[in-house]
Amino acid sequence: MTGTRTLAARAALLAVPLTVAGVLGTAAAPAGATPQPGHGKSVTCRGEGVDPEALVRHRTETVIHAPLSTIWKLQTDVERWPSWQTPVTSADRLDHGPLRKGSAFRWTTPIPPNPATPATALDITSTVEQLKRGACIRWTGPAIGEGLRIDGVHVWTFTKVKGGVLVRTEETHTGEQVEANVPAATEILGQGLEAWLSALKTTAEARAGHHGH
Repeated sequence: MTGTRTLAARAALLAVPLTVAGVLGTAAAPAGATPQPGHGKSVTCRGEGVDPEALVRHRTETVIHAPLSTIWKLQTDVERWPSWQTPVTSADRLDHGPLRKGSAFRWTTPIPPNPATPATALDITSTVEQLKRGACIRWTGPAIGEGLRIDGVHVWTFTKVKGGVLVRTEETHTGEQVEANVPAATEILGQGLEAWLSALKTTAEARAGHHGH
């Protein structure tokens, strides 16, 4: 179900060499820690969230110091993803106009060889199931590679806060290959999501810096 395959998708069991801090940031904050705003709550768009039955899941969030309009444009201009997300090698809209409910897009991301699967590329087809302009997006769909299929659900929310926008994301993966090694698949999904959020933050803040607020 997750076309979304956020880069994360790239993943299942693939050893993706992304060095990202806090790869396994779980949804729950450690005992005694002060959770960030909304941390611990499921990420939903128009009342719909990720797959509640999925064994492989990751949730993360960050504040991006840039205008909401800049962040929203980067995230929804799917065909330009390869220009700021290194792991996305191609991205094509299957419909036209602003991203909306029912929009679909096909994108690819490489997977290096690993013990579970040979080197391959994930071919992901994502369909937008829910969208509220400037607030949230939820997409689903399959990611297909050699000897590998992942169904994903990916949700993003965007909330204005002091100095910027709180961006939260949550994704689940299901499929025989990822469920065969849940810890490894979870780590890969987490690396992908953290990398995507980091790239979105870096790109949006750089643009905001160039144009001023």
